[in-house]
Amino acid sequence: MKPPEYKKKPNLKRKNSSAPTRLKTYAFLIGILILSILALLQYRNNRQKSTINNQLRNQKKDLENTLHTLQLTQKQLIQSEKMASLGELTAGIAHEIQNPLNFVNNFSEVNTELIDEMNHEIDKGNLPEVKSIAKDIQENQNKITEHGKRADVIVKGMLQHSRSSSGVKEPTNINALADEYLRLAYHGLRAKDKSFNATMKTNYDPSIGLVNVLPQDIGRVILNLITNAFYAVSEKAKMISQTPYPLEGGPDYQPTVTIMTKHQLPLPGGRGSDGANGFVEISVSDNGPGIPAHILDKIFQPFFTTKPTGQGTGLGLSLSYDIVKSHGGEIKVTTKEGEGTEFIIQLPAS
Repeated sequence: MKPPEYKKKPNLKRKNSSAPTRLKTYAFLIGILILSILALLQYRNNRQKSTINNQLRNQKKDLENTLHTLQLTQKQLIQSEKMASLGELTAGIAHEIQNPLNFVNNFSEVNTELIDEMNHEIDKGNLPEVKSIAKDIQENQNKITEHGKRADVIVKGMLQHSRSSSGVKEPTNINALADEYLRLAYHGLRAKDKSFNATMKTNYDPSIGLVNVLPQDIGRVILNLITNAFYAVSEKAKMISQTPYPLEGGPDYQPTVTIMTKHQLPLPGGRGSDGANGFVEISVSDNGPGIPAHILDKIFQPFFTTKPTGQGTGLGLSLSYDIVKSHGGEIKVTTKEGEGTEFIIQLPAS
């Protein structure tokens, strides 16, 4: 009988021969498991990417809607400010139109009388007198035409101010633009407050010539600064009249608003191609109460105003700042409490 060890040897061989098979099976199963895990991770990753992409698309759509809403709101705010400034001009425009209309009416009445007189002289056969009267009628007619054109210019200016800018810069007489708005703003305030009076000083530099700007936009900036200056000196005059103790200027205070233009030569080193021909400066200054130091850095912020509710939109200086910047220019302010304020607009010369 063979020993037990001899009988067990074939079993060891079978076990040894099946080991590689098991290893292959394990490796295969592990590979399947790894692939399954990778597939699962890839699936989860794709799901996350899809979710994120959907969120991004929704956020993009929300941002586009928000941007569209903001753009519409901006247009509405700009239009509101334009209408507010136009409201400030209404009384001044009425005053400016009334003057030429008075001339038209007066000369028309005179011409009516002269025509009756001329017919009477024609019946008498007095030819020299008829010719003399006809000459007077012609002169009056020329004056009617002149003042009618003046009224037409004022109305067109009002319409130009109220409509949207064309977006095309054009050669503009800055001196004439500033002078026009100075008169309109003054008469507008006088119409609202009969007690108001102010000295207007001007110093226009004729050498600046025509400047390429959007006239409606720059006109709004000038109007805003002039209106603010008149408001400042008016408030100071009221404070002096209502205060029992002495204020800067005292009883001899004379409200004064000054507007000046000046051609500045290019700075050494230049500020780039925009300043190749130097700069045109428009200065609007007043001897009002000045701007307190603690609010000076806020005056160009949207909706910031020191005026009572209903008297200011808080958008004038903010829009003015944006308009000047869009022209490649700058707007600066210097002020001293109790003595006054000066705003300087600096635009590239043409």
